[in-house]
Amino acid sequence: MSTLTGTPPRTAPTLSTVAAQPRPLRLLRHSLALAKRSLIKTWRTPEALIDVTLQPVLFLVIFVYVFGGAVAGSTHDYLQYLLPGILAQTIATGCIAIGVNLNTDIAKGIFDRFRSLPVPRSAPLVGAVFGDVVRYVIVTVSTLAIGYLLGFRVESGPLRALAGCLLAVLFALCLSWLPVYVGMKVRTPGAVQGVMFALIMPLSFASNVFVAAGTLPGWMQAVVTVNPLTHLVTAMRGLFLGTPVGNHVWWTLLWCAGFVAVFMPLALRAYRRRV
Repeated sequence: MSTLTGTPPRTAPTLSTVAAQPRPLRLLRHSLALAKRSLIKTWRTPEALIDVTLQPVLFLVIFVYVFGGAVAGSTHDYLQYLLPGILAQTIATGCIAIGVNLNTDIAKGIFDRFRSLPVPRSAPLVGAVFGDVVRYVIVTVSTLAIGYLLGFRVESGPLRALAGCLLAVLFALCLSWLPVYVGMKVRTPGAVQGVMFALIMPLSFASNVFVAAGTLPGWMQAVVTVNPLTHLVTAMRGLFLGTPVGNHVWWTLLWCAGFVAVFMPLALRAYRRRV
């Protein structure tokens, strides 16, 4: 009886094979798998996307048509000025959801199941952050879409506009480690939301999101100039509208690196202590 020749059948990787993989590769592999879980969860609960779809629409319509004439003398001029700021504010508040969701998962015991799996301890948090990128892309697209319907126009070019969008998504991705850390430290999802709103809202209003920094009192201007949202908004305005960018892109990237360097280790440490 002749035997079949050719490539041997593929077999599932064993625990020893997985453990033999380099640690960064294992972390990436398992983080992407858990990111897929987050995406499936979001797909099955689309109402969880209200904060990144409906909120920018409401903010743009309300602020442009209620305050536009008083602030800029023209709703169109104020829309051109405001849209990058609303995008920055919404993408910052959109990060709160990841802390709430992780805190809820811990309360439900899901992370106890993760502990029994042969995955790196940090993979659940890294995977959750990777999966949240979709939310940041959605808020960017939805904000620009409603802005175009209201009359907003990019005055620079497609490549610079794309760079502005990528910068916003990167900022949100790095900032998300702050709510992840808060989600690991506080006891309830409601507490996560309360703490994060107390942190994000002052950053939103003590910035140049709604008005130029030069119109604010002197003592507040000192706060606004070092606000990370101010650097992000100014960089996006320059990339979208063709105005001078200065060093605000580099300051934004520096803030991104700072968020990851500070809050990612703190979040992972708090996670290991909690679960």
